[in-house]
Amino acid sequence: MAGQREMRYRVHRGIIDEERLEELAQRIDYSNINPSLTERLKNSFRCTTTKLKRTVVGCLPILYWLPRYSIFDYGMADLISGISVGIMHLPQGMAYALLASLPPVFGLYSSLYPTLVYLFFGTSRHNSIGTFTVVSIMVGSVTERLAPDMKFFITNGTNITAEVDITARDAYRVQVAAAVTLLGGLIQVVLGLVKFGFVGTYLSEPLVRAYTTAAAFHAVVAQIKSLFGVSATRHVGPFSLIYTLVDVCSLLPQTHLPTLLVSAVSIVFLIAAKELHSLLGPRLPVPIPVELIAIVAATLISSNTNLNGNYTVSVVGEIPSGLSPPSIPDYNLFREVVVDAFAMAMVGYAISISLGKTFAIKHGYKVDSNQELVALGLSNAIGAFFQCFSVSASMSRSLIQDSTGGKTQIAGLVSSVIVLVTIMKLGPLFQELPKATLAALVLVNLKSMFKQYYDIITLWKTNKVDLVLWLFTWTATMLFNLDMGLAFSIAFALLTVILRTQLPRYSVLGHVPGTELYLDMETNREVREVPGITIFRSSATVYFANAELYLEALKQKSGLDISKIVIYKRRQEAKQRRRQKRAERKARREAKKQVEAIAAKQGAKGPVFSVEEEVAQWTDTNVDAESQQQYRGRGNGTVFVMPTTPLTPESHCSWEYLKSGDPDTTTLGSVSELQDGDTTTLGSSSEDTLSRDLERVSLGSLGKWSWDIHSIILDLSASNFIDTVAVKTMQNIFCDFGEINVDVYIAGCQASVVEQLEQGGFFSKSITKGLLFATIHDAVLHCLDHHGASPLSRYEDSVNMQSSTKL
Repeated sequence: MAGQREMRYRVHRGIIDEERLEELAQRIDYSNINPSLTERLKNSFRCTTTKLKRTVVGCLPILYWLPRYSIFDYGMADLISGISVGIMHLPQGMAYALLASLPPVFGLYSSLYPTLVYLFFGTSRHNSIGTFTVVSIMVGSVTERLAPDMKFFITNGTNITAEVDITARDAYRVQVAAAVTLLGGLIQVVLGLVKFGFVGTYLSEPLVRAYTTAAAFHAVVAQIKSLFGVSATRHVGPFSLIYTLVDVCSLLPQTHLPTLLVSAVSIVFLIAAKELHSLLGPRLPVPIPVELIAIVAATLISSNTNLNGNYTVSVVGEIPSGLSPPSIPDYNLFREVVVDAFAMAMVGYAISISLGKTFAIKHGYKVDSNQELVALGLSNAIGAFFQCFSVSASMSRSLIQDSTGGKTQIAGLVSSVIVLVTIMKLGPLFQELPKATLAALVLVNLKSMFKQYYDIITLWKTNKVDLVLWLFTWTATMLFNLDMGLAFSIAFALLTVILRTQLPRYSVLGHVPGTELYLDMETNREVREVPGITIFRSSATVYFANAELYLEALKQKSGLDISKIVIYKRRQEAKQRRRQKRAERKARREAKKQVEAIAAKQGAKGPVFSVEEEVAQWTDTNVDAESQQQYRGRGNGTVFVMPTTPLTPESHCSWEYLKSGDPDTTTLGSVSELQDGDTTTLGSSSEDTLSRDLERVSLGSLGKWSWDIHSIILDLSASNFIDTVAVKTMQNIFCDFGEINVDVYIAGCQASVVEQLEQGGFFSKSITKGLLFATIHDAVLHCLDHHGASPLSRYEDSVNMQSSTKL
């Protein structure tokens, strides 16, 4: 029982450092695991039947699932789902065309062609591609900016009337929408081909939700004029939302009451019908087409009561039958819409991939992010030739496609057929549809986006940084329009990432008894400090932005202000040198007096010009061969010792010392003049004396500080890269702590980090790979072994005592 209770620290295995890992790696043949660059190039250009088939199927996913399609298993479900989604396409296509400031028929075009293109290239089985609120608003901001009403006032001779040439304005807006759609699609295709599908990850969920919430408010403001029947000017640029809202509010006294009545009735009907549908929906085999019922009813009422003729209620107007021929978008507009095109490409892709991944996880299949980017880009680029505007996956239609049992994109094909039939035959039937009903439809469909304001409460409880990002994105999008708001939001999101890496959590780790685990001592009570060892960890990668902070945190956590200690040490060394120089000057003066005294006694010899020469003469005349050999053995290049009185058998002579091995600066002094305990005797070595002096400077003179740390282990397991600034910081840590006899080790380095350290010139004769260890436990074992068995024994005894007490 006692043996089971005993907690052992040491694990019976060898200590693994980086040098040991390299030895093990040399025994493994990596030629097949990591082929050379030449082999990889050969494999990439080698064409085989399997590789060709995989490439074609990857570019055209329909070739993978269509041959396996089972009509009996999937046919009926896709048919019902496609009819339901197609019915939703009709009202949403016409309504969202108004958001894009385009005639409603172009919303139907955008619900047809992109869906067919996505059928061949898309990898999501449940995404419903077509018009989407946020993207339509972004298109509308571009068309309003480049084709405002003021540019199309009808001129009557030399006079300009307040009447707008609607036909010319709409035609130019269609060109602008097609140009920005084509450019955005090309951007998406290029990014997908170069495997930049990960770019959507920079649009985090809080950012996207805040952005869509603010965009929903833009949509509401854009539809107010249709809801109230006023002719407000839609402003563009920064603070355009505020200017438009002020303009609309100033026109509220001029509200057209019949239009307001149509809007109110439509909103009440849509809200009541949707709430009823949400209650009865689980019991119904197919969803109720509430929106289609609303526009059909509004069209019938408007046609029978002649709302446009009798009450001047604005209606959709002429909807041409048939498909328009393809045309090339005006590429001269690319320069003016490139920023907007990039913003639409990113927002549309972010929404589509997030929905696609959600359904893929739910139904157990995989969505290729790069292929999705290509598919969405081709849907936009090809659709632009047929006067479509930018599209994306719609959340509401995708949910309907999933809830009604849709299995594949055959449901999208069915919905496209319904839209095609409407364009070819049923379009003119909706000419009397009031625009107020479409505006009400847009407003009610934004209900889910307005619910996203609850994110503020949720993020306040969970993550304050994401809350700040949410509020900043919402504010920037509200004030600086959609394109600038997105750019500022992405920049702020990246700034939050930088700030998080600059302010990581620094911790000192302790050992969990009986294991090889090391945890934060502040948050875990079960851990024990390893005597004499500080294990330091940063929760973020060490790089140029936080390298200085890393060093400061290490000083604080270890309790050693290494900068002050080193400065004090160097001051003590300088003080020691000054003290030595004073002693040398004093010894030089005394030596001069003694030389003059010797010269006076030996007047016949003349003056002494060289101390060494005088010593040689003295030894030739007064000292025997044995004493000369004894004297020569005392010269060590730094301090010379010589007798000042003749050596006699009855008495010992007194000795002088000469400091500095340079003959030009050799000084003479007496033993009694050595200061601070520097005593040189006949039986001592001057070299040993100076070594003790330097030791006293490096350790004894630092008595101002005291510490019981002999080793510091830097845990770099959280670092996935290291730059040149961090490499220099690590070198300084090793050198500075080495000056006060504290050993530094690194543990947990990834192979890429070790390679970057080697490329950065980190390793040297003093800093070898033997100081890098695979785990913290290996480093701890090395430290304890390096400093003797006593620390290990004490630690094991303390752990055993603590565990015995606890048990």
